[in-house]
Amino acid sequence: RVITPDPQWSALFNIMPVGAGGAVTEESAGLFGYSVDGEGRIEIPFVGKVDVGGKTLAEIKESLDSIFKNYVTDAAISIRLVNNYVSVIGEVRTPGRYRLSKDRVTIFEAIAMAGDIKEFGSRHKVQLIRPSPYGPVVKEFSLSDRSILSSEFYYVMPNDIIYSMPINGKAFQVNSTFWSLFLSTVTSTLGVIAFFRTF
Repeated sequence: RVITPDPQWSALFNIMPVGAGGAVTEESAGLFGYSVDGEGRIEIPFVGKVDVGGKTLAEIKESLDSIFKNYVTDAAISIRLVNNYVSVIGEVRTPGRYRLSKDRVTIFEAIAMAGDIKEFGSRHKVQLIRPSPYGPVVKEFSLSDRSILSSEFYYVMPNDIIYSMPINGKAFQVNSTFWSLFLSTVTSTLGVIAFFRTF
């Protein structure tokens, strides 16, 4: 939202319908707000296209503050993401889509939203899938590797997908269960055969 001393400029830069009671709703903002195109840009009247892809809210605000100084004075800009969600799937306790409640959320905080990684989820094989203008970017890393702290993937972005991969032990457990049942069945069958042979 752009607030200026001139109501005409404010009306121009805030083309957005309101919901019941005059409030801007998430639905109305999503339909009539500034959408990010496939190249990671938004188009603002009289300003043109502005690159916002891969930036935090603070970085976008700083960029817009600098741009609007060329058009109006004393402009106050506030930014809110409408589709501010991250998806956490795989070997976590409660996989699903979660709203990012603040501007900077780490990969650890996002996983914690989903109840943390389960017993047979791997903390050494976690994938983060991030949309980009050139297609999805997939990064695999270990949560125990300190280098993640300086990675561009340390802070999640809206529409990121975090996938906790299963460890090999899960497959081993399944196979062990199968063979236990199989051997139990074979043992029971041999016991029945031995029983009948005694008569």
